[in-house]
Amino acid sequence: MERNTRQRGAIRRAFQRTNRPLGTDEVLELARGEVNGLGIATVYRNIRTLVDEGWLDTVQLPGGSPRYELRGKGHHHHFHCSHCDRVFDVTSCSGSVHTMVPPGFVLERHLIVLGGLCAECAAIT
Repeated sequence: MERNTRQRGAIRRAFQRTNRPLGTDEVLELARGEVNGLGIATVYRNIRTLVDEGWLDTVQLPGGSPRYELRGKGHHHHFHCSHCDRVFDVTSCSGSVHTMVPPGFVLERHLIVLGGLCAECAAIT
């Protein structure tokens, strides 16, 4: 069990405040607001520990760097903003995904990533 440091506390609170998948750079920026001088190596190390402890899940979007989110959200998908590069949770899931499976295939899981402009970016463009 790792000790709960000031840095780890700030990193945990960054995820809790945003409640969306975050990249390491986003975590660094948010946590630096609480812990001046926090470095990216510390962020990487703490995220790895939080994943190992089961507090965070890894979110891997096609063609992107890993992001991380709070564990325990249940089945959901993601929306990736092409302007600000942020990722948001999409809690609904179309049940029609099963109709897309070719005959004879067995669907075990699916990943849907929506893309476009988030509400904030759409308002300014």
